[in-house]
Amino acid sequence: METTTTGRGRSLWDHVVARRRLLIYLALLVAVVVTLLPFMWMLLGSFKTQGEILRDPAGFLPQHPTTENYGTWFTRLHLGRFFLNSLVVAVVTVVGNLLFCSMVGYALAKFDFAGKRLVFALVMITLMVPGVVTFVPLFVLVAKLGLTNTYAALILPFLTSPLGVFMMRQFIGGIPDALLEAARIDGAGELRIWARIVMPLCGPPLATLGILTFLGSWNNFLWPLVAAQTEDMYTLPVALSLYSTGQIATQYGLLLAGSVLVIAPIVLVFVFLQRYFTQGIATVGVR
Repeated sequence: METTTTGRGRSLWDHVVARRRLLIYLALLVAVVVTLLPFMWMLLGSFKTQGEILRDPAGFLPQHPTTENYGTWFTRLHLGRFFLNSLVVAVVTVVGNLLFCSMVGYALAKFDFAGKRLVFALVMITLMVPGVVTFVPLFVLVAKLGLTNTYAALILPFLTSPLGVFMMRQFIGGIPDALLEAARIDGAGELRIWARIVMPLCGPPLATLGILTFLGSWNNFLWPLVAAQTEDMYTLPVALSLYSTGQIATQYGLLLAGSVLVIAPIVLVFVFLQRYFTQGIATVGVR
């Protein structure tokens, strides 16, 4: 009798667990659909004409699909030039952050020097300062140096970031000191230790920092809008804003097609590096 009662209780519990798991999966499915719905509307809307969008803004499927919006970007609006500008700025910014943030993080995590705590405190304070606060002084500095409308103006202010320094410092602090001391005993200098030992161990945080930096640089709009003053230096977000908004009305089809072209590289980068991104987020806060 007890065995039968126990078996029924276990079967009932398994049924409850299965129903709860099903409800969780349904909730997650609804969340995914709600999240992807605007992107699907944007993608399908990019194949609509201006008149169709104005007649039925909430409609999904295009009645008369057309690639005219994409053709306009690739032919008349010189998308290739804007894409190249965004790619150069994003790649150089990512490389600079990976190098300089890891160097500073290594120094703050493993070196003992006067003012170390003060330097880290300044990094944390900078992390809490909104970027808009430094926007005007930064532009004045760039203008005084004669760097406006150049790649240097778009790249140099973002070659390192306090968030990147904090992330790398937190992760590198978890590397055993004995490993570094063994390398020093073998005659390795600090630069070689950083390049040959520390950097290979920092795969997840480097991937996380690279993704975050790429996203921030690729989507950056306000600073390139001010620093890039001629068409040949525009990045994709700036071109998207300026060329999809006409003097009379916004060209919604052109805007949606440009938005698809802007976010496509971001989606690809995240898809290929999402495993490292998850690992980096999970391991940065170990210490």
